[in-house]
Amino acid sequence: MAALLMPRRNKGMRTRLGCLSHKSDSCSDFTAILPDKPNRALKRLSTEEATRWADSFDVLLSHKCGVAAFRAFLKTEFSEENLEFWLACEEYKKTRSTAKLVSKAHRIFEEFVDVQAPREVNIDFQTREATRKNMEEPSLTCFDQAQGKVHSLMEKDSYPRCRKGGWSWCALSNHGSIS
Repeated sequence: MAALLMPRRNKGMRTRLGCLSHKSDSCSDFTAILPDKPNRALKRLSTEEATRWADSFDVLLSHKCGVAAFRAFLKTEFSEENLEFWLACEEYKKTRSTAKLVSKAHRIFEEFVDVQAPREVNIDFQTREATRKNMEEPSLTCFDQAQGKVHSLMEKDSYPRCRKGGWSWCALSNHGSIS
């Protein structure tokens, strides 16, 4: 395990990131998950913090690097819409303007929740209908039930597969950003 966490020279990042993809020999989807030059957050990312991602899904979601690595994994499974919906809901909750609240709510609903939405998330009929009803008078909590279902799905389904594959350690250690 220590060998995975040791920083390496940043040569052939595309080749080394191949360990993230179990479905493809191509790494072209992963070249954008981490910047060429590590930013301040990446420079401050410690081994201990990255290791905590394996212990808690919420810790992973609270860190930009964790979200980037998880997004890369979800792309390999063609299910990144779940994370994108969860992130859109988190951003939506920060909305303070009532006028913007309504337009953002409808945009999120049409993009992720509505039947046959371009990036439709996998939620049950009752949750979808409750969310549809919430669209009559959008509030900061109108997506809470759907967001909770998606969070639970990712935590119980995708996240364990990510942990099993050692994806986050591989991506960050190969980029040379963990200290």
